[in-house]
Amino acid sequence: MLAAGGTAADALIAAQAVLCVIMPDACGLGGDMLALVRGPDAPIEAINGTGAAPMGMTRVSNDGPDSITVPGIVDAWCTLHRRHGRLPLGTSLAPAIGLARDGMRVSPALARALSAQRARLGKGGAATWALFGRGQGDLIVQPELAALLHRIAVDGALAFYRGDGARAITAAIHARGGALNEADMAAHRTEVASPIETGWGACTLATQPPMTQGVLLSMAAAGFARLDTLSRDLYDHAAIELTEAAFGYRADASRGRELLEITLPVDLARASLRGGPRAYLHTAGVAVADAGGMVISSLVSVFDDFGSAVFVPELGITLNNRAGGFTHGANAAAPGKRPVHTLAPAMLSTPHGVLALATPGADGQVQTLLQVLIAVVREELDLAAAIARPRWRSEEGLLLIEESHPARERLAALGHRVTPLPDGEMRFGAVVGAGYVGDVPLAVADWRRETWAGVA
Repeated sequence: MLAAGGTAADALIAAQAVLCVIMPDACGLGGDMLALVRGPDAPIEAINGTGAAPMGMTRVSNDGPDSITVPGIVDAWCTLHRRHGRLPLGTSLAPAIGLARDGMRVSPALARALSAQRARLGKGGAATWALFGRGQGDLIVQPELAALLHRIAVDGALAFYRGDGARAITAAIHARGGALNEADMAAHRTEVASPIETGWGACTLATQPPMTQGVLLSMAAAGFARLDTLSRDLYDHAAIELTEAAFGYRADASRGRELLEITLPVDLARASLRGGPRAYLHTAGVAVADAGGMVISSLVSVFDDFGSAVFVPELGITLNNRAGGFTHGANAAAPGKRPVHTLAPAMLSTPHGVLALATPGADGQVQTLLQVLIAVVREELDLAAAIARPRWRSEEGLLLIEESHPARERLAALGHRVTPLPDGEMRFGAVVGAGYVGDVPLAVADWRRETWAGVA
């Protein structure tokens, strides 16, 4: 798309659409998209492509028909394209249409997910899906998905949120007792707002405003910035303490910038063992920089593997289970309400240029990005080195850590429940980065998981 004269927005849509075809366990047209967009010499925009719970909702669950919110990704694509695209939408969607129409091979990761989720998919009506029961290396043709993408290319969001598309989605949900209806689909709108921005030395960190937990990254970064005399051997410990403290405010993420006024407690002498971050492993990230100076960071997701596992046969997609993100307090479930989202794309403005960063990993996103940002801002590492080095992840009371991490013994001595895992284990994320250093564009891929970087 870049080589064809498109903008970063055109390229982003193309990449996300391809991911929706080849990685339906992680993302899809039944899911959501969030993005931070910085145009040339323009303020950063936060695009919120997430949907609300049904207005007729009477119950909510973590799975199945009562876990589905209105899918937001299609309208987000159309909004992004309208504001920042240059190529026809059909040009950006063409690679994904071709893969769905002509066939793609089942990857090892997708084969594992299909096997593990076979029972859920069967319950959700996916036994007729071309992917159901298939194994690694199988060639899969998805004509219904190809047709849906083509209709979106021609008719835009109307092809999904009204008419046959909306009827097919709501029929699949109603057949299993869910409440989301055509009025909920038609009422959906993508929100465009200003990001939450946090000063950090000479840099500024931008994160997504509510309803995402990106503000938790802002809180942790602001807390770390206050520790300006911290010795290097305490960086990891302080970052762990700050993230665990920030996650105590997850349900209050709707307070947004107001949370930055809170000073997070940090005990530099020992681990507080607050716990907090949960274990979810999904999502996919895309970051793009173009020749005109536009930089975008984004994440796409259906939440759990294949989302709710509710299948829409006419469209060839499964629907999200994002209502499983409702918890308590300000984040309690209610009709027409968006739950707090785990998706947390970030953008760092530095004296040398702008960097877009994103990673999969649900609650691990905030933690992974904080470690990369500390390496770039405080230690002045280049982005590739910051992404490549070993990581940790606080999860349900344990401190998961890549076995080659040099701070393992130090962190254990401070009282963390250190649990070594093989280097590259999927819970440590897979960062994508793109941006500028001076006038030089860059794209960086993580060696963990399946990650690609391209330059045009």
